[in-house]
Amino acid sequence: MKKTLVVALFALLALGANAADKKEGATSNKPVFTVVKQNPITSIKDQNRSGTCWDYSTLSYFEAEILKKTGKTYDLCESFVANKTYMDRAIQVVRLHGDCQFAQGGSAYDVLHTLETHGICPESAMPFPGSLYGDSLNNFNEFFSLLEPYVNSIARNKANKISGQWKQGLQGILDAYLGKCPETFTYEGKQYTPKSFAASLGLNWSDYVTITSYTHHPFYSQFAVEVQDNWRNPLSYNLPMDEMMRIIDNAVMNGYTVAWGGDVSEPGFTRKGLAYMVDGKKVESMKGSDMAHWLGLSAAKKKDIIDSLGVNVPEVVPTQQQRQDRFDNWELTDDHGMLIFGIAKDQNGKEYYMVKNSWGETGDYKGIWYMSKNFIAANTMDYMVNKNAIPKDIRKKMGL
Repeated sequence: MKKTLVVALFALLALGANAADKKEGATSNKPVFTVVKQNPITSIKDQNRSGTCWDYSTLSYFEAEILKKTGKTYDLCESFVANKTYMDRAIQVVRLHGDCQFAQGGSAYDVLHTLETHGICPESAMPFPGSLYGDSLNNFNEFFSLLEPYVNSIARNKANKISGQWKQGLQGILDAYLGKCPETFTYEGKQYTPKSFAASLGLNWSDYVTITSYTHHPFYSQFAVEVQDNWRNPLSYNLPMDEMMRIIDNAVMNGYTVAWGGDVSEPGFTRKGLAYMVDGKKVESMKGSDMAHWLGLSAAKKKDIIDSLGVNVPEVVPTQQQRQDRFDNWELTDDHGMLIFGIAKDQNGKEYYMVKNSWGETGDYKGIWYMSKNFIAANTMDYMVNKNAIPKDIRKKMGL
């Protein structure tokens, strides 16, 4: 009995020591960030159950641009942009007889187009997101269950001729769920129209360009990135990957932010506020039974391993060819928009971009993500930036 008790005691001590070692290892691997450069941004918002990251991230970008240029803080209205954009998109789908996609997603250019064409209003000039249907935040489930079939039924109608009445019906649905866009409103004691308010913000809409990097089009040319939510077909400047990244660094270090669009479906993008471009082969070569079976693990288990490795996660160093291969084989997708506003280093000296999300104050950093430069280089679809933030030598090659 005594012998059994002694053995049991040693086993418990060993388990405790092992657990302590694991805890200590996880703690020591957790990133400790030092800010290199951090530019002012507006508050974190929550898109909730809506596919409007493009809207939230790009309005956040323009809010940061206004803040940089004028020092004024604005809360611009995402519902205004969504209302105008969904009508514009529906018109195109009908014109093409349904041979393009009607969906919740969009691009940074949709926001710029709205600002230029329709104007904008402050958040306070329209109903708060979700309030019209009894929710505290956006929930597009019911909204789009009506909107998509409505648009598709018009677009694929077998009639020889359709009337324009469908637009009034669609506008009714948009207004019922998003709120009616105001023709005039009062802001800080002054009356505006959406167009006069946009003009008062102090920005030059021609200052903004989009950047991408692929080899299926010539470098220093412009092309419309071939993704479904790029439905307006705006042109992006195509640059080598290293110059695409140089622009981001130069922008941040000179006080600008970047409206980023790219892929966050990779296992290295965690809900805790971190993103690494994980090298699966190197993970498999590391000690530990789970790591040895990396490719066969569930997404949740992979994220557990990434969390435990922390700053020691091995990363792929992206190449131009890898970017092209992943785009062509559908690995590199266009599924999220965010705002790059800073640069930070971890305790090992690795650099990350500080990125504002639109999922509320979630994760370990309350709505901010630290995304490694390798992750951004590998997963950027395109981004919008002020042309004045681009290094002069690159601007010259772009003809700007």
